[in-house]
Amino acid sequence: MTPKQKEMFQELKWRAVGFLGKTFIDLLFRTTTVETRGFELVNDIVNSNRYIFAFWHSRILLLSYIYKGINAVILVSPSKDGEIIARIVQCQGHFTIRGSSSRGGLRALAKQIKCLNAKNRPGVVIPDGPRGPRFKVQPGVIMLSKKTGCPIVPMTYSAKKLKIFASWDRFLLPYPFTRCLVIYGNPVRVPSDADEQEREKKRAVLEKELQKITKTADAYFGHLIE
Repeated sequence: MTPKQKEMFQELKWRAVGFLGKTFIDLLFRTTTVETRGFELVNDIVNSNRYIFAFWHSRILLLSYIYKGINAVILVSPSKDGEIIARIVQCQGHFTIRGSSSRGGLRALAKQIKCLNAKNRPGVVIPDGPRGPRFKVQPGVIMLSKKTGCPIVPMTYSAKKLKIFASWDRFLLPYPFTRCLVIYGNPVRVPSDADEQEREKKRAVLEKELQKITKTADAYFGHLIE
């Protein structure tokens, strides 16, 4: 097999991963019942199409399904695991930028800022990804909000019946035919002139809000996931 053939084979493999992943997610959540709380807090923001969704790494699955097709600009790790996520969310109708806090993060953030400022489209950031610490917000999402003027919309979900993986993020996989609860938190706005101290204050506010709504969602079904 020539190098070009190998490259084509790899591309076909990754396309298949994206298609199969999206299909699995679609089939899974078509069987579930989803309740929503707190959307009234962010209704106008979401309708404006100028916002940044922020949710924990472990809570990707349902939230990516609910908002498939919105053409969001999503920052995804350049790792192999990140490639799987990137291919799936691309099939769900999003645009991905590859980068993390340890690999190409500043360049990726600059590209995401440029994309959000160029078009009227939302962004998505996983603030504790790609390797944690779990439930701790990294500062990139705050800078993204500062540079774009987009408010940050915290959101999370939990499920009545689910599998919790023994991964660093305690990833959630809801069972088929279960009930899920999606919660939106109070939006966080970062002024364009926010200095380092103000940015850290906003980072802490976002972290506290995400932790609060996540505990609320889990407690609704009697779970304690730490």
